[in-house]
Amino acid sequence: MSKLPDFEGLAMFAKVVEERSFAAAARTMDVSVATVSRAVGRLEERLGARLFNRTSRQLALTEFGRTIAESATRIYHDAEQVEGIARELSVQPRGLIKLAVPMSFGLKWVAPILPDFLSAYPNVSIDLHLSDATVDLVGDGFDAALRIAVLPDSSLVARKLCPVSRLIVAAPAYLEKHGRPQHPGDLDPKHCLGYAYRARNDVWRLMNKEGKHETIVPDGRLRVTNSDAMIPAILAGLAVAELPDFIASEFLSDGRLETILTDWFMEEGGLYFVTPSARSRPAKVEVLARFFADRLSNPKWISAKAGY
Repeated sequence: MSKLPDFEGLAMFAKVVEERSFAAAARTMDVSVATVSRAVGRLEERLGARLFNRTSRQLALTEFGRTIAESATRIYHDAEQVEGIARELSVQPRGLIKLAVPMSFGLKWVAPILPDFLSAYPNVSIDLHLSDATVDLVGDGFDAALRIAVLPDSSLVARKLCPVSRLIVAAPAYLEKHGRPQHPGDLDPKHCLGYAYRARNDVWRLMNKEGKHETIVPDGRLRVTNSDAMIPAILAGLAVAELPDFIASEFLSDGRLETILTDWFMEEGGLYFVTPSARSRPAKVEVLARFFADRLSNPKWISAKAGY
């Protein structure tokens, strides 16, 4: 015998008690009379006592049946209440969203727009986890994440919101001292700053319009786990770095940084809204997905590219 209680049998027993008829209970639950009869019979066998005295015209609870009827009815109504709450949560945006976002992107582009989301959905709360390390959405219990990658994780469901370009940048002071490189081979790797969380090792893979490929392995004296930490060293003219356009745009627009090796480019990545599964996604996650799609599909840093 299973150690798990026979919830179906208890529920159908409670419904028969409420309706005072096997046939009426079957109609209410949209099942056959035989299904109800088998469930009650199975419960009687499990409990070792009869629940009803049945004749062709009358159905009456036994003393044993009356003893457990109230508890069975409470279990049935509790289950109905749980299902009702679950249906409401799946339809109405409500509850806590645990969201993972890369730190620099989250601080600059996500945190400023979250007040609009929270105002629009007063019954939704967000637990914002900011880190450049890739989190395990399923293992760490996250509802969703924003990820910046060349390709999304194939084990998850990913929706691309917008492209993200990677640019090699330097300050005017660096270019004045070392000259403007025309070819990747002109760059000294010891002048290139490294990023610790690169998905496929920290290698700059460049290609030009002719299809030629070159690689640079950064070997500078500073290696970081967050791209913003590179900025002071770059602005001081100590090194060059590869930055995503959503960070670089601010410094390129006012001339504090310049793009170099403009005839070469890196594979374009994207900003993705990622969830563990698209099936039965709760309403709170659906409205967040639509909000990010609306606000981040054509962000300011992309419209500013024409001025680089």
